[in-house]
Amino acid sequence: MHPLRAYLLRFVPELTAADWQPFAEALRSRHLARGEHFVQAGEYRPELALLLSGACRLYYPRPDGEERTTYFFFENHLLADYSGCLTGRPSQLSIQALTDTELTVFDYAVLRRLYDKRPVYERFGRLVAEYHLLGTDARLVEQLLLSPEERYRALLTSGKTKILERIPQHLVANYLGITPVSLSRIRARVARRG
Repeated sequence: MHPLRAYLLRFVPELTAADWQPFAEALRSRHLARGEHFVQAGEYRPELALLLSGACRLYYPRPDGEERTTYFFFENHLLADYSGCLTGRPSQLSIQALTDTELTVFDYAVLRRLYDKRPVYERFGRLVAEYHLLGTDARLVEQLLLSPEERYRALLTSGKTKILERIPQHLVANYLGITPVSLSRIRARVARRG
């Protein structure tokens, strides 16, 4: 079974072979080399992709030249500049491959057409949007309400252990909104306290 079909079935188990076929015809493969971008700030890319292998980060370039990493994508994650797809505006974010990465890509316009032709896709769109809204909301709450150590402890107990296992420490620190030195100190304190 195609990995994207399996992803869709997680949200809409009623997806039939007849529903899947027009979507399958619109899929294409894409390889990103380490450091290459799926989308960059200022670029308009109305595409979505399922990450098949590798890892990517979502970050926002700030006016002072710094970057703020806000999310990591691993296998079986859907990634896109979704707000750009919805608004038709250039991206404010960047998605960059951290390793060699394989994707299955499709145009947002294909999904939009399927919303009108096959109700199962409209249901999928709503459910995946709700899923991502909840994730974004949880991330915002972490950033606004938790101290750096609390954010690190939350990361340890979340289901996001791939971040700690596969992402370089300087990017984990950036994701937590702290310096690598601060992360080292927090890790040492947490290890001592158990």
